[in-house]
Amino acid sequence: MHQEKILQNTIKFVKKELLNAEGGHDWFHIERVYKNAILISKDEKVDAFVVSLGALLHDIADPKFYNGDETIGPKIAAEFLESQKVDTKIITHVIDIIKHISFKNSLDSTGKKFTSKELEVVQDADRLDAIGAIGIARCFNYGGFKNRALYNPAILPNLNMTKEEYKNSDAPTINHFYEKLLLLKDTMNTETGKKIALERHQFMEAFLTQFYNEWNGNQ
Repeated sequence: MHQEKILQNTIKFVKKELLNAEGGHDWFHIERVYKNAILISKDEKVDAFVVSLGALLHDIADPKFYNGDETIGPKIAAEFLESQKVDTKIITHVIDIIKHISFKNSLDSTGKKFTSKELEVVQDADRLDAIGAIGIARCFNYGGFKNRALYNPAILPNLNMTKEEYKNSDAPTINHFYEKLLLLKDTMNTETGKKIALERHQFMEAFLTQFYNEWNGNQ
């Protein structure tokens, strides 16, 4: 099957699968990551087809909505790609991207590591959507979804979390900025990703300054 047709089918599949997804992890998140990945790919020597499939399928079954089960997403993606008669090597590469893209997996010091330029591009694209104005909106949307406090000065961020601690955290939403979002700028793989991340990082810092001023009645 022609690659463009496979991508069209993938988009239809993802839209259907994520029809009722939480607002920060819905089709629009996937679409933004897909667009970011295409943008970053222009300056990188990568397989654009693998990047596109990885971006479109990276959150097909986010573990946080499946009791932490990290096997469901790769399984769903593999079965779909097999139904599209995608080459086995490409399927394997896309599944490896899905398995290794998340921030929490970077907290795991055990296990086999996978690297590829395609993973770097999709990872940057995904992390860009976690910072800046949209990142802030997604962060509070998910916090509301989990009924978490906005902020509690008595609960300090945990800056040395293990993967399991990260997965099980129910800390206030503001803590997530320090435990993940503000760390992402320095994890970018590509020059394009680094450039965009810097601007979005500065926006988050300005937001936090305003947040604390309002919280403390300073203005």
